[in-house]
Amino acid sequence: MPYLPPSVELREVGLRDGLQLEQPIPLRAKLELLEAVVATGVRRVEATSFVSPKAVPALADAEELAGELERWPGVHFSALVAGTGGARRAVAAGMPNLEYVVSASESHSLANARRGTDQAVAAVADIAALAHGAGGECEVIIAVAWDCPFDGRTPADRVVDIARRAVALGADRLCLGDTIGTTVPARVVALVEAVRAACPGIDVGVHFHNTRGSGLACVLAAAQIGVTRIDASVGGLGGCPFAPGATGNIATEDVVYLLEESGVSTGLDLDRVLAAAAVAERALGRPLTTSNVYRAGGRSRPLGPQG
Repeated sequence: MPYLPPSVELREVGLRDGLQLEQPIPLRAKLELLEAVVATGVRRVEATSFVSPKAVPALADAEELAGELERWPGVHFSALVAGTGGARRAVAAGMPNLEYVVSASESHSLANARRGTDQAVAAVADIAALAHGAGGECEVIIAVAWDCPFDGRTPADRVVDIARRAVALGADRLCLGDTIGTTVPARVVALVEAVRAACPGIDVGVHFHNTRGSGLACVLAAAQIGVTRIDASVGGLGGCPFAPGATGNIATEDVVYLLEESGVSTGLDLDRVLAAAAVAERALGRPLTTSNVYRAGGRSRPLGPQG
């Protein structure tokens, strides 16, 4: 049998990545969803992002949401930032665990952050200093790590160079993002191993989108080479507003089902994950259509006569 780790740690990104393309929902609805998410057993939650409210109006209430997080002690909450200004806002709001996005392609960097990749990488030093000064961590997420909607295939050596520089400037960990959902298992293995070789001792996580149906296969491939930090979004919500074609994330319930059925502990209760997806569906007022397990149910739901 292929190697699989005994356990992995999922980070729930539905509150941030999942909601950023949606019409804004009230804070009370977000808190209801967060309550349901925490009840699943997840211990890492990307709660919001401190970016321009004009660019991402769905997350304009970042400070207000941050003020409510003390309700859930023991959960590692993080916030995504796109620059030093957002990092300062996050730290001031009591969220010192920062995720900073650096685009591996020049065109996506200009579209997403209005500055080139080299400028974005240089800011890691200040953002890491802000996080560390507040007692938090700085994770650098390398977006469009495999492919860019504007520039095409991203050269692996470019990603490796960004990763190496980010760590030298203070990043505590790295995450490779398949922003538009184009990668496949063989490419996942090759890039993760290249980044690990360049940054020994640094934890490398993964963030996949299921745009072309390969997201779960990529999760399994990553787990088989020992990746134990995986992002997922309840109900399969999400996408990048600055990357054409970037549809939903891999669904938390799909990942939990895949890994638990393969003997890998996630620490999450699948029935409660499905309940959280139902909360998300009610909050958004529309059906969730990209999650396979949400539509079919887990093993507790009997199979039909053709099953």
